[in-house]
Amino acid sequence: MSNLNPLPDAEAQCRQLAELIRPQLANNPALVGIYSGGAWIAERLKQLLGLSEEIGMIDVSFYRDDFSEKGLHPQCRPTVIPFDVEGRHVILIDDVLYTGRTTRAAINELFDYGRPTSVTLAVLADRGERELPVAATWCVWEVSLAKGENLVLARGENGDLAWRLENA
Repeated sequence: MSNLNPLPDAEAQCRQLAELIRPQLANNPALVGIYSGGAWIAERLKQLLGLSEEIGMIDVSFYRDDFSEKGLHPQCRPTVIPFDVEGRHVILIDDVLYTGRTTRAAINELFDYGRPTSVTLAVLADRGERELPVAATWCVWEVSLAKGENLVLARGENGDLAWRLENA
């Protein structure tokens, strides 16, 4: 079992991530969150950064290269990109970066909507153990987990974000 008690304050981490991203606002970036934790973080970043443009949200279920093994996630949601991706600086947002497969799937889907000028990645937690050459541009927490543990971001009834540790 990991020695992660107590887990970090996810709301404080969102504020840290917003400050890391703030210098990029001059480029007029578009925020795109990956369901579900990344979408929650993107919503929070929109508020913290005072952005007026709607955020995009991507569900990568159909784009995963392990779709045949995992099947359709029971809570599959539609991808919504309410802006023109073509020529934009896009900040892709997720809660946990792990193997890189979710990020790769999100980039594949994003390119179905156009060709952005750049795509960068912002995450709250990076747990390493990459299977693909993917790295976050902005990350506030590098964490090591024991075998069989998963880090899960949850949203409470009041909308606050919090981490929990689950056994796989």
